[in-house]
Amino acid sequence: MTGGAHSTSGDNGEANNFSAELARWRDVRGLSRTALAKLMGYDRSYVSKVESGHERPSREFALQAESALKAGGALRTAFREYEASRTGKSRQPLPATQADQPGVGSLVVDHDDATLHYDGHTYRLTQRRHLINGGAEPINRYLIRISVDRYPGDPERSNRLYSADPLTWDEINLHAWHGQDRSEPMSWSAHHDRDAFKEVWLHFAGDTGHFPLYPGESTWIEYEYTVRDEHWGNWFQRAIRLPTAKLSVSLNFPASLTPVAWGLHTSMTAEAMPFPTAIDRTTDDDRVIFAWSCQDPPLHARYRLEWDFRSHKTADTAAPARPSRTMAALGVVQDGDPLLRRTARPFDLPTEAEDARRVIVELHSAAERIAHAHTFGKGMGVAAPQLGIDRAAAIVRPPGADQPITLLNPVIIETGAETDEQYEGCLSFFDVRCLIPRPLQIHVEHTDITGEKKITVFERGMARLVAHEVDHLHGTLCRDLLPHGRQPIPVEQYRGTGHTWTYGGSA
Repeated sequence: MTGGAHSTSGDNGEANNFSAELARWRDVRGLSRTALAKLMGYDRSYVSKVESGHERPSREFALQAESALKAGGALRTAFREYEASRTGKSRQPLPATQADQPGVGSLVVDHDDATLHYDGHTYRLTQRRHLINGGAEPINRYLIRISVDRYPGDPERSNRLYSADPLTWDEINLHAWHGQDRSEPMSWSAHHDRDAFKEVWLHFAGDTGHFPLYPGESTWIEYEYTVRDEHWGNWFQRAIRLPTAKLSVSLNFPASLTPVAWGLHTSMTAEAMPFPTAIDRTTDDDRVIFAWSCQDPPLHARYRLEWDFRSHKTADTAAPARPSRTMAALGVVQDGDPLLRRTARPFDLPTEAEDARRVIVELHSAAERIAHAHTFGKGMGVAAPQLGIDRAAAIVRPPGADQPITLLNPVIIETGAETDEQYEGCLSFFDVRCLIPRPLQIHVEHTDITGEKKITVFERGMARLVAHEVDHLHGTLCRDLLPHGRQPIPVEQYRGTGHTWTYGGSA
């Protein structure tokens, strides 16, 4: 990468760390120094001096560069490092980014950058990758995947949609380029063509002939396609299939939709977890832009961004949606669906570990969506059947805790003698609340991803949360547990929203 190659003062090593990051992001966005200076409102010569390492960056400059280049916090972090330490130490280069390094392997990705733009009707994805051939043979083509899922928590519904209305090549309108500034169109050919999934070979060839990526060479490739929002769900995932030095994602939405966004990360060794760093949010005129980036993402990791539009206008009514309609819109199966009355199919673990991980990701994603729409002072839980998934998995998010509890194949094997009554709500009929008696202690047998069986004891509020979700996996709804003659109350009469349960004599 260019930029920051020369030092003129004792503390320029740290300045060059920022300079290198600035040059990297300008390269990612395909901007000249003049274009970046204009975008930032700075003189071109000052931008040039900062990038070359001959001028110290100011805090204001770093913030302007971060905003202009939508770097997902990367430039802000580089500037903090520069401010914190001016020791003259140069940043160690990332091995995967060095094209002239022997024995690197074959193809590596120096920077993977995706921008998803939504205009209210259509999504347009622009994907840019800086590729390095670290192998011994020329590379003539590159495989990309286009996969959509309108209802990720309801595979049958998605299958029906794409069977009746498949994703087509005309809708996608795929275009690809080779070079820093779309200087050379790339030809492409279909590898797999299914209703909701396409695999495409991008060829290092175009109108002017072939231009293979030879050993030791690097290049930018860029491709762009569109998908109607009838085909695109509120999520976008990046899977790390090649050694990658940096990953960045930007979501660009109309501000009028009042968008919110969050992210989940999974790997070969870890279940779904929130992103380790926050997603940046900026407003640019009538657009809201969410940006996030990370260094050295591990192979096979998946980074999934999701969003919701809080001000999405509906044609049928201007009145606030009923809680049950809100939950249905967030992908929660509602009362009356036969799936809620069946015993969920258990996992054969560890044989079905990968299936279990996929279901757990869907549960975490749904919990994030739901938590953005409603306040859960008592904690919350989601069971797989509530997402249209017939598997014995659930998660519980305790009130005020960061780490959710994952339950696979759970069974209540023992209950305490002491009980109490508390109001419960259910995402599958969220317009009412039910005053339910439950034991204050339960013993639950469950299985971890390796197949090992465990017994966990839950008490008081956690016992109630866990028992509610375990019931779901055995076809029981909390309404079934109402004492004879007692009825659910409308949510409007309930006054406990946002407050935790209280227990006599408890802290």
